[in-house]
Amino acid sequence: QVQLVQSGGGLVQAGGSLRLSCAASGNIFSIVFMGWYRQAPGKQREFVASIISSSTTKYTDSVKGRFTISSDNAKNTVYLQMNSLKPEDTAVYYCYVVNSGVGSWGQGTLVTVAS
Repeated sequence: QVQLVQSGGGLVQAGGSLRLSCAASGNIFSIVFMGWYRQAPGKQREFVASIISSSTTKYTDSVKGRFTISSDNAKNTVYLQMNSLKPEDTAVYYCYVVNSGVGSWGQGTLVTVAS
């Protein structure tokens, strides 16, 4: 079983930046997929960004050019650098990691962007 610990997040003014981290530990065998999702109040959880095999990245259209996902294999950690934040980015952000075909969610971290 994999444990995920998220850090980062908080309150920021519109136009500001934040960096989220998600560190995996436990029985790690083969992590291929690492991603970030978010859930705004009253809305369903949605995909934000993903990185596959530490190289192939994908973003939802609303964050392209503003968010950057990256990973550090040695630390089993995935990051989400968020720049030019907008009030509509306000949500609880969750990391999601697939280890040997089994997915695990982080505990979630709140990002609040004030206008």
